Amino acid sequence: MLDEAHRRLLRGTDVVVGVVDCGGRPLTEEMLVGLEIVAPRELGHQHGKFTEMDVDAVIARRPRVALVDDLAHTNAPGSRNEKRIQDVEEILDAGIDVISTVDVRQLASLNDVVESITGVPERETIPDAAVRRADQIEFVDLTPEELRRRIADGDVYTPGRADAALANYFRPGNLTALRELALLWVADGVDEYLREHRGRHGFDAMWPTRERVVVALTGGPEGDTLIRRAARIAGRGSGGELLAVHVARSDGLSGSSPADLARQRRLVDSLDGTFHSVVGDDVPGALLDFARGEDATQIVLGSSRRKPWQFVLGPGVGATVAARAGDIDTHIVTHEYAGRGRDDRPRRTVTARGRAVLAWVVALLGPPALTAALVPIRGNAALPHDMLLFLALTVAVALFGGLWQGVTTAVLGSLFMDYHMTPPLDTLDIAAPGNVLALVVFVVIALAVASVVDLAARRTQQAERGRAEAETLGFLAGSVLRGERALPALLERVRVTFDMRSVSLLRRDGPRGSWESVGSVGVDPPTRPDTAEVEVAVDESLVLVLSGRPLPADTRRVLGAFAAQAALVLERGALVAEAAEARRLDEGNRVDTALFAMVARDLRAPLAAIKAGASGLRVEEVDWERADRAELLATIEAGADRLDRLIGNLLDMSRLRMGTVDPLPSDIALDEVIPGAVARAARSGVRVSIPETLPTVRADAELLERVMANLVENAVLHTPADTPVTVAAGTARGRVELRVVDRGPGLPDDAKDRVFEAFARHGDAPRSRGVGLGLAVARGFAEAMGGSLAAEDTPGGGLTMVFALPVSTGPNPGGVRGELAS
Repeated sequence: MLDEAHRRLLRGTDVVVGVVDCGGRPLTEEMLVGLEIVAPRELGHQHGKFTEMDVDAVIARRPRVALVDDLAHTNAPGSRNEKRIQDVEEILDAGIDVISTVDVRQLASLNDVVESITGVPERETIPDAAVRRADQIEFVDLTPEELRRRIADGDVYTPGRADAALANYFRPGNLTALRELALLWVADGVDEYLREHRGRHGFDAMWPTRERVVVALTGGPEGDTLIRRAARIAGRGSGGELLAVHVARSDGLSGSSPADLARQRRLVDSLDGTFHSVVGDDVPGALLDFARGEDATQIVLGSSRRKPWQFVLGPGVGATVAARAGDIDTHIVTHEYAGRGRDDRPRRTVTARGRAVLAWVVALLGPPALTAALVPIRGNAALPHDMLLFLALTVAVALFGGLWQGVTTAVLGSLFMDYHMTPPLDTLDIAAPGNVLALVVFVVIALAVASVVDLAARRTQQAERGRAEAETLGFLAGSVLRGERALPALLERVRVTFDMRSVSLLRRDGPRGSWESVGSVGVDPPTRPDTAEVEVAVDESLVLVLSGRPLPADTRRVLGAFAAQAALVLERGALVAEAAEARRLDEGNRVDTALFAMVARDLRAPLAAIKAGASGLRVEEVDWERADRAELLATIEAGADRLDRLIGNLLDMSRLRMGTVDPLPSDIALDEVIPGAVARAARSGVRVSIPETLPTVRADAELLERVMANLVENAVLHTPADTPVTVAAGTARGRVELRVVDRGPGLPDDAKDRVFEAFARHGDAPRSRGVGLGLAVARGFAEAMGGSLAAEDTPGGGLTMVFALPVSTGPNPGGVRGELAS
């Protein structure tokens, strides 16, 4: 950045330095010589003073170019903008060009990858899009060896930090991985620019800058083979990409199993590929449009599953794509399902059995019946009128029954008209050539109308089925977005949607294991797949079974989506349970580790004091004065008291963790309990102000004393010796509040809640002031009694602990003491 500034300065460009972090680097400071530097702003904060770029001064100076170092920097508290990138946007809006720097570690999309490589989280990040918007990105590339040499020479870190940096973060392996990340990120940007350039200038020819392999999926069983073969092709060279695409027809007539597509999507993801779904009636054309739009270099398709006689209808998708692919290489991969036919096509029969039978009856009996009705008046009606009546009958039969019933009606109608309505009558001979043409036209029109009516009826029914499926899948997707993932609710939705008696989700361990129900709803749910009417396999070990009635094949698509969602719900539940258990174990391990460390460290001090005092008193050669003896006895007593408090807090914390605190609430008058509890916690230096007019509270007397003792002890520890601690009480918001007020150093806002965590100490508090359990125990006991404990600032300096308790509703203000469950 500084090199570029000097080059532009030599060309006469007005360049100023907005902010540059030298970091104690002599070479960087030398390169600032000769550049105008805008003075920074100084900001005061409770932790000290900070300097940040003065945005207003830079804009007021109005240079042609401003240098702004560390684009991802987070500004100090009190700045106008939270991030430096926002400062840069203001400068850009003022018409000033900005040259900045950013580290590959700070790109948001790579943050987790960088942490997994280096083991160090990067807290200052910047969105990739903010960097992509730059007019020009220059990648400054250094080999790991060259960068390590610069660090060793002191060009990056001060000599005292260089050795540690080289031994930890800047190891050759880390630097090589980070370098590769940076190269790939910049290459992606170049690739995106290349696509925009080709689109802007209308270049259709392929520019194979890297291998991009598109694999076409139908959702059939051969998909796994095709995906793996395409992945091997893409992996032959560095930087290859795998793109899987499924082309769905817009009419929904060739839909595939959602469960199979979901499984294949997961396989693509596991192979670092991407899955895409496009809609198009011309499958080869849609596939090639997608491939060209992605700059694909190769297409992988499976051998057709059509049977040999079906090729008379056309060459098939694979042959069509190969013929029209142009400069895209096409691979036709054989598989075990080739030539076996397809079983995932929609059913062509769209009428129910009852309607089909009735339509055949009308198709066979309708033409004779209509002929019998027309024979008495055949001399009075013209042949065109008869044809219209038979055509109406054909349309009605096709609309009610289907294509073949309509064709049958048309053929029989033409024969009956020829025999009974066309001169010469009662014979199949036709005298007039015009009547021959009329009958032929009637048959053609009747067949065409029957075909169109049948197609329209099928499309209508398919549209209705598609609408129902869309509503069901929309509800399913909505439930996922709303977080409604409970397995019983999902199974109940399956049962209601398909009108079944019961639904079960079964799982087994291994191919020979017994089936186990992981969720079921309804009456008498099936426990094995062979006892159910409908079975939908999710994977090798999971199956969704339904009992009640057989379901038609065209419902399997939606049912497959439900089955796939049930598997996801089950998997998510297991992951949530594992995460909760891991958190519980981690918390337990953390507390146990802290307990062991505390026992090894903090029990020694009081034990050492007790031992030293007792050993001194046992020395017979020394004739102790009364004052010295009293001092040794006081040391022993103080150590014993500290040890007693320490062990008590440990036991209390263990009971809180185990959930065995069982308060015995009673009506308590605070003016009778609090003074004694305070006196036992601190011998002097505590002022107690409890009005006698306070209402009684509902609390456990022993737990109340424990809470107050811990709060008072904590306040005394953090208050200067010549400053008293105050305990006061009052009512607020329908509760009684006990306030323990000290004049100590206080706490910042972000530490007021954290101080109640186990083993928490603020700042540089000495170890002699306890192990950090007193406040954690106090809050646990307070919440167990239905109260609350919080910290707030003391006016004028210090900290106030606010202990709120519910007001009792009973008439008796007696002080029956509660007990702590063991």
